[in-house]
Amino acid sequence: MKTNEVLENIRTRRSIRAYTSQPVAEEDLQLILEAATYAPNGMHYETWHFTAIQDAEKLKELNRRIKGAFARSDDPRLQERGHNENYCCYYHAPALVIVSNEPVQWWASMDCACAIENMFLAAHSLGIGSCWINQPGSTCDDYEVRELLTALGVPTHHRVYGCVALGYADPLVPLKEKVVKAGCITMVR
Repeated sequence: MKTNEVLENIRTRRSIRAYTSQPVAEEDLQLILEAATYAPNGMHYETWHFTAIQDAEKLKELNRRIKGAFARSDDPRLQERGHNENYCCYYHAPALVIVSNEPVQWWASMDCACAIENMFLAAHSLGIGSCWINQPGSTCDDYEVRELLTALGVPTHHRVYGCVALGYADPLVPLKEKVVKAGCITMVR
């Protein structure tokens, strides 16, 4: 099978859900954020915004407010998470990047998804683990969550479309083997 550095980076990247407390170096975080800005985006409008948080107390407060929104939810599964004192939506990663965009273009979420994938691949190439985090996006309209997101620098007219947890994988937690589902590719010739 043909391969190169880029293809190997794609093949070996995994979602990390257990992190060490080692912070992500500022230079590495800047490179990861720069990679996000090179992602394809609709009409090259670049209306997205990236809010990087490394302050542990602010991350804990965000998690607390998200849990509060979950506790107020009608969904029993979310309520359970909201009342679970051990639940952490960002898996205690030392850094979280909130990816937001103006919701006026139908492709806003797709622009953010491309930027998030660039961050995943850049992080992996630097030996840094990552994971897609949905919870700030699904709760960003909750008053308490929105208040904190705005205070953290997420533009008030933006919707959160996803987040990237970043940190170093806990070496005691084994990585899952990637199994490609059969039948997911169709070739038309």
